[in-house]
Amino acid sequence: MTKLRLTDVSHHFGTMKAVDGLSLDIDDGEILCLLGPSGCGKTTSLRLAAGLEDLQQGRIEIDGRTVAEPGRAAPPENRRIGMVFQDYALFPHLSVAENVGFGLNGMPRADREARVATMLKRVGLTERADVFPHQLSGGEQQRVALARALAPEPGLMLMDEPFANLDVTLRNTVRDETLSLLKGLGASVLLVTHDPEEAMRMADHIAVMQNGRIVQSGTPEEVYLRPANLFMARFFGVVNEFSGTVRGGTVTTALGRFPANAADGDALIVLRPEAMEIDVTGTDCRIEDVRLVGAYWRVRLTTRDGTAIRLRTSSRPPAIGTAVSVTIDHQRMILFPASA
Repeated sequence: MTKLRLTDVSHHFGTMKAVDGLSLDIDDGEILCLLGPSGCGKTTSLRLAAGLEDLQQGRIEIDGRTVAEPGRAAPPENRRIGMVFQDYALFPHLSVAENVGFGLNGMPRADREARVATMLKRVGLTERADVFPHQLSGGEQQRVALARALAPEPGLMLMDEPFANLDVTLRNTVRDETLSLLKGLGASVLLVTHDPEEAMRMADHIAVMQNGRIVQSGTPEEVYLRPANLFMARFFGVVNEFSGTVRGGTVTTALGRFPANAADGDALIVLRPEAMEIDVTGTDCRIEDVRLVGAYWRVRLTTRDGTAIRLRTSSRPPAIGTAVSVTIDHQRMILFPASA
C-alpha cells in the first residue's frame, strides 16, 4: 500500500521555483530519503506533505486519500502524520512524559499514561520521565521528539534533518537507534537530509533532488554505484575523474586500458577512492600524501604525467615519496560521455 504519494507537485516563492514537478511514492513500512544540497527544495517538499505550506500545483495523497490539491487541503492535524524537526521543538515547561503525551489529550488518562510509558521504554528514557528538556543531552532530546511524534501512532513520519544538531559520534549512535525503532514499528518515513552518508545508512530508497527536481531515485546501492550523471557521482563524495577514449569495448586512460561497456568515443571516467588499490610492485605513481582518517587511510598520488589520484585503503600505505602503481576494479568504473 502506498502511504504517501506526491504527483506533479510544484511550488514557487515569488519568482523562485522551489519544487518543480515532483512526483514520489512511499510504500507502507518504507523509509524514503529525500536527499540533496541546501536550497534544492527538499524541505519545501516535506512541508507541503505535512500541510505547512499551501499546495500550488499537483496532488498529495496519504493512505490513498487526497489531502491536498490547489484550493483544498486537510490541516496537518487531520493527516495522521508525525513530525520531527532539526530543533526538536520540545516544550521547555513540560516534563519528558508530558512532552510525549502532548498529542494524546483525547485519550482516557489511563490509556494516555500507558502509551507514554510504552514510548519512553522504547526510546530508553523511562528513568527520565519527570525531568525537563534542558536537563537532557542532545541525543535524549532527539529521542523525546521521536517518542512524541510516534505516540499517536501516525500513519506516516516526516523527519527534517533530525540528527543535524548532534555531534558526529552521538549522531551515529542515535541514527542507528532511531532506524531500529522505526523498522521495529514498521513506520513509513519521509526523511529529509543533505548528508549522503545519512541517507545511505537510513533509507530503503533514496530520491536525490537538484534545483527542485528529482534527478535520480533508487536503492542506496543503485544511486551510489550507478549514478545517472556527473552531479550524482560527485554528490556522494570525492571522486577521481580521468579522460579516456572508448574503442571496441575498451577504454584507454592514463592508468591503462580496461573493458568498457560504452559507445565508442571520448569519455569521462569516474572512480571512487575505494575502487583502487596500491600495488607496491609497480612504479607508475608517487605517493604525495598519507592521512589516517578513522578506519581507513586517505592517500594522494600522482602519475608520471601529473594526473592526481585520491585513494582510500584500510591497509597502512607506504611512506610519502614511495614509487608504486595503482590497480583498478574496472567493474566499479563509471563512464560518462566526455560532454557530461
